[in-house]
Amino acid sequence: MEAQSSSGLLLSRKRRREGSNGETEEGERLGKIPRCTVGLKHPAPFADELEPAATPYERVNMEEAKRGTPPDRPVRVYADGIFDVFHSGHARALMQAKCLFPNTHLIVGVCSDDLTHKYKGFTVMNEDERYDAIRHCRYVDEVVRNAPWTLTPEFLARHRIDFVAHDDIPYSSAGSDDVYKHIKEAGMFAPTQRTEGISTSDIITRIVRDYDVYVRRNLQRGYTAKELNVSFINEKKYHLQERVDKVKRKVRDVEEKSKEFVQKVEEKSIDLIQKWEEKSREFIGNFLQMFGPEGALKHMLKEGKGRMLQAISPRQSPNSSPTREERSPSPTFRLPFFTKTSPPPSPPPHHSGARGYLISDDDDEDDEN
Repeated sequence: MEAQSSSGLLLSRKRRREGSNGETEEGERLGKIPRCTVGLKHPAPFADELEPAATPYERVNMEEAKRGTPPDRPVRVYADGIFDVFHSGHARALMQAKCLFPNTHLIVGVCSDDLTHKYKGFTVMNEDERYDAIRHCRYVDEVVRNAPWTLTPEFLARHRIDFVAHDDIPYSSAGSDDVYKHIKEAGMFAPTQRTEGISTSDIITRIVRDYDVYVRRNLQRGYTAKELNVSFINEKKYHLQERVDKVKRKVRDVEEKSKEFVQKVEEKSIDLIQKWEEKSREFIGNFLQMFGPEGALKHMLKEGKGRMLQAISPRQSPNSSPTREERSPSPTFRLPFFTKTSPPPSPPPHHSGARGYLISDDDDEDDEN
């Protein structure tokens, strides 16, 4: 049951696939799984390199396999295929086969080049490359080289196979409507699910569809026209296209940079205009506060004018004039160009008339002279 639960968790991970309208569909993503270290350090062995089993072969039925088998007797599940251009769809199918039962030993059969070219067509990878790719898949326990196209009872008994895992879609080939029909009738078939949107044919279709792009890509990486089976004229054409594309990329880069520059200039100009508006408002406010109708300058002028008028206007005379005795004596003035010492104080001056003036001795001497 533990293997089945882990299988459900792995299959429920996010899967992206393209629908008929080109949109991607995303499955639900469950919670994160605990961190662990898988102790796989070596590739899976080939079946013809293993020692023969000592115990006799007794097949396990479906109920016993689902219930669980002893550790020394795992359920031996067989999955076969071409596995050309090994991709995630292949890995998911093998993962499902590995997780069919709690205790599973997964055997994977890979068909040879001769058999594949005869019944299916030419492959991108040769048989040795396909064998090695399967050996390094983490779900595989054993690899059968040169696997048969149609499974026989002798082959099943020789490899002690309990169940055969494959998708449930009828596989018509080699003059048969379904090469797994007799396996299904024997109750040894365990269905798996295909991963939509990914297959070897889809990958090859992408390459063929964008053939020119990949040829130019490899020419840039140092492959020769002879290695790519490209004619001299096509080679020159691809080089010319590459140069044109470089010019286009440069023009595009210049346009993007110019747009960025213009955008930066616009942003800076907007900032400058905003700052100028703020400063101008501040300047106008300060100007009106100083020179406006009710500004500080008007109040200063009014205050200064009042002080000037107060300073130059005569004082208001009292209602009653003081008497002669109350008046203070007039000060004595001395011309600055006379340097002689002052004579002793003269007797009190005499008054002449109603208004008397104080005449000093110096004034008398001036009169005599």
